[in-house]
Amino acid sequence: MITPTVESLDALPLIAILRGLKPDEAVAVGEAIVAAGFRCLEVPLNSPDPLESIRRLRAALGDRALVGAGTVLTVAAAREVAQAGGQLIISPNTNTDVIRETKSLGLLSLPGFFTPSEAFAALDAGADALKLFPAEVAGTRGLKAVRAVLPAATRVYPVGGVDPDSMGQWLAAGASGFGIGSAVFKPGQSAEEVGRNADAFVSAWTKAASAR
Repeated sequence: MITPTVESLDALPLIAILRGLKPDEAVAVGEAIVAAGFRCLEVPLNSPDPLESIRRLRAALGDRALVGAGTVLTVAAAREVAQAGGQLIISPNTNTDVIRETKSLGLLSLPGFFTPSEAFAALDAGADALKLFPAEVAGTRGLKAVRAVLPAATRVYPVGGVDPDSMGQWLAAGASGFGIGSAVFKPGQSAEEVGRNADAFVSAWTKAASAR
C-alpha cells in the first residue's frame, strides 16, 4: 500500500476534490481520475455518505492512489476518516487539534491557511503540507509573499480558482501542487467526462512543470 507521506504526492501533486460524490459512483469516477494520472483523491465530508465513498475507493484503488477526506473540521471527524481507511485529512481551516490528531493517527495532514500566522501555526502542529484557501482571493501575489517567509521545503497547494491555463503562473509564484475541485468533478458528470477533465489537468501540469 502507498505510505501516506507527502513525498507520495510529489511525482504528480494534484489532488482531485470530489465534492458531492455518491458511493455508487465513487469507484467509476475514481478509476477514471487515476487512469488520467492523478494519485490523490479527496472526498469532502459534506458529500453524501462520504465515509462509504472513501471505503469503496480504498478497496478499489489499493496502492494506486491515496484516498482521504476534505472539509474535516473536528478531531472526531478525523478519527472517523481513519476508521474508514482514509489516508489523509484535508481541512479548509487551521485547527491545531485536528492536525495533531491526524498525525497521531498516522495520516497525512494538509490543513487550510490564508495568513502567515495560520501557516506557521499549522506547521508547528505537524502539518505535512499547506492548502492555500481560497486561492483565488489570495492570488499569485499573495502566495509569493507568504512563500518569502515560509521554510523553503514547505509544500503549498493552492485550492480554488486554479485552471489548466493558470497553472504556470501559480508554479512561478511558488505553488508545489494543486487541489482541483469542480473543474475535475461535478455531481452528475459521467466518469468519462471526469476522466477528460482530469486528463486536461495532467497535461497542463506536465507542460507547466517542464517549463520551470
